Amino acid sequence: MKFLDIGEVVVRSGVAPSALRYYEGAGLISSVSRNGLRRQFAADVLLRLKLIALGKTAGFSLAEIAGMFGRNGRPDLPRPVLRQKADEIDRQIRELTALRDTLRHVAECPAPSHMECPTFRRLVETAGKRKSKPARANASKLRKS
Repeated sequence: MKFLDIGEVVVRSGVAPSALRYYEGAGLISSVSRNGLRRQFAADVLLRLKLIALGKTAGFSLAEIAGMFGRNGRPDLPRPVLRQKADEIDRQIRELTALRDTLRHVAECPAPSHMECPTFRRLVETAGKRKSKPARANASKLRKS
């Protein structure tokens, strides 16, 4: 079996050597041997690094990503957790779309002052309500405890 030198892993994956060492220390990847002082990795480390990058992009912590690898090192992706994350991303997309639309309106609004624009005022009011709901819920939870 041919192993990949850490330098080759860096070139092929685009992941910095320091990140590889950090991932190894965190148990996300493991080197299989050394050639002198240079770590050697099995070829499947490249797929594992892609899965780590995908998990990070999706917003999972490194600890959560580490938990998605079974004892044998193969991916064991929990479907309910992935569905929940996808739902969270959908919510973020809706919020970001509304924010984008608000910014575009503000940039193109013909009103002499944004405060004179009823659409702008409605958008600001809506945005304020969306952001204050969790704060109110958290405040009421604090009062109960």
